[in-house]
Parts: sequence; C-alpha cells; structure tokens
Amino acid sequence: MVVVVYRYGHRIARDKRITTHVALVARAFGADGIIIDTRDEGVEQSVKKVVEKFGGNFFIKSGIEWKKYIKKWDGKIVHLTMYGERVDEVIDEIKKCKDLLVIVGAEKVPPEFYEIADYNVAIGNQPHSEVAALAIFMHFLTEGKWIEKEFDGIVKIMPSKKGKNVKYNYEKILQLEGCSKAVIEHCKRVKKLAIEIAKRIAENGIKVDFDAVEAGAMLHDVGRAKTHGIMHIVEGANIAAKYGFSKKILDIIKHHGGAGIDKEEAKKLGLPPDDYTPRSIEEMIVAHADNLTGYRYRKFEDALKEFRRKAGERAAKKLKELHEKLSRMAGIDINEIVEKMKKEERK
Repeated sequence: MVVVVYRYGHRIARDKRITTHVALVARAFGADGIIIDTRDEGVEQSVKKVVEKFGGNFFIKSGIEWKKYIKKWDGKIVHLTMYGERVDEVIDEIKKCKDLLVIVGAEKVPPEFYEIADYNVAIGNQPHSEVAALAIFMHFLTEGKWIEKEFDGIVKIMPSKKGKNVKYNYEKILQLEGCSKAVIEHCKRVKKLAIEIAKRIAENGIKVDFDAVEAGAMLHDVGRAKTHGIMHIVEGANIAAKYGFSKKILDIIKHHGGAGIDKEEAKKLGLPPDDYTPRSIEEMIVAHADNLTGYRYRKFEDALKEFRRKAGERAAKKLKELHEKLSRMAGIDINEIVEKMKKEERK
C-alpha cells in the first residue's frame, strides 16, 4: 500500500512548525510522502534534511493545489476529521485499499472534502491536534508495525534507559560524500587496526574512547572526496562538521596526516595556519593505524622507509617516535598487531 498525506490549508506565517511535525509523523509512522498545498521551501528543506540524516525514501512536495492532485489520484481518500466515523470501526476496510491519500487539514476544510473522501475518519470526536490524529491513524493502519521499520540512515538512535545512544553509518557518509570504493575499503581497514590498537592500550590500563576511534578512523579520509592532496585533512574535518560531529572527532580527522604536521610544515604545505600534530590517544591511534595501512597492512619498517624517501628524515623521526609511544602504551610492539591483522585478511 502506498500512503501519501495531503496537508491542506498550510499558512506560511503560522503553520511552519506544526506542518513540519505532520510531515515528520507521516514519515516516522510509515507514510511514503507528503504533499502540501502552499509552497513552502523552508518546510521542504527541514524535512529533507531529516530524511537525509535519518534515512528512508520519504518525499515532500509543496505548492500543489488540492483539486489538481486529487483529480490525478488513483486510490482511496481518507479525510481525518472529528466529525467522521470511529477509526476502529472502519480501519479493517481501509487496510484493504491499494493506495491511500490521507487528508490532514491545517484550518477549516472545504465541504467538498467530506464528499470526495471515501472515508471520513475520526480519531475521537473531540477537538485535538492533527499531529496526534495522524499518528494514531497510522498506528491503526500499520497495526503498530511502523515501530519496526528500518530507515537505513546516517544516524540511528538506539533505545536506552538513560542518556543518548546514537549510532552512525560511517560508510554511508563516505558514499554520500562521493568517496571511491578504494578509499572506503581503506577506511574500513584503518578502523579495524585502530580498534585493535585501542583494545591493547585499554587492556594495559589506559582509558581510550572507542567510539571516537571508530568514528575518526572511518571518517579520517572523507576529505578525499574533495582532494587527494594534503588539504584532504582540512576538507575532511569540514565535512564531518557538517554532520554535527564533535570537535574530538574533527581533531582526529584534522590531525591524522602522517605522524604530525607542525605550524612550520603546515605553511610549507599550503595548509591553513595551525598545528596538525596528533595529541590525544585517539588521534595518535588513528594517525598511526593510517600510517600502517594502505590497500593492505604493512610493517612499521616499511612505512618508515617510505616516509624517509617521500618526506625526509624529520618525518621519519616523528613516525618512529609515534610508533614507540603507542607500543609502550599497548605493552606490545604495534607490529605484532599488524601481523595479526595481516593473517586475518589472508583467511
């Protein structure tokens, strides 16, 4: 069944918030889209941003006159009104419909609506919110199954007793930003190695933010959607900021270049004036996991040779210091973790 909500009587100066809520309820409770009679780009953009972030294929269109739309509608029409029949008495019949247009008024609707509607449905016969009416109607229509709907968005809220538990689909962000398959696979490898390093460090009694390591590792090269030059570390932080990630994550992305880029080196490389040296444990873990990961994992010695050849002795020295520091924190040479990852990849 295709379910479309038609919002009648939207007043730009008065109804932006409530119409946005009607649209969000329609989406969350299983409708396929919403049509709004009055053109309102602000409401459209607000709802589209939610769809982009939280997922799904929900559509929104505004500025479509009701007579024209209903004339083309090839399905049944439900008009939500407190003067209609009780929802529990007609819902079984409505469920049999192929396509459904649900009219939700923002103001007093024309008398024609009562005539053109196949079903005038009441969610109780008392004045109340159209948002509540639509939510309850959709709950009846879907038999409560709307709550099981998966939206496959960038963000997924995980039910929790206390606090906010949010999961991000980092791979989808990389895809949406236009990263190549090679970059995405590289990011996934870096994440695996970074998490393994983080585990060994945590087992050695040092506190590590695993969520930050995962996010930073998966998004460290998102800037390569814009450029493969060194500026990708800045572009990546800008992209991550657009999605609302914390400064902690932005700094991991911004500071992952090699074993660190100080202000003097940044100036030579054409980067905005700043110190791009990894400082937090999470920044160091992701930076070094990246150093030891290309299209496959590599030993520290191989990375050191490449650094010395491409960037000089100073960069090689920084890499050596970073490797030794993380190895001390982990209580094990990071090379051993790399060897473990290489074996797992061969399986």
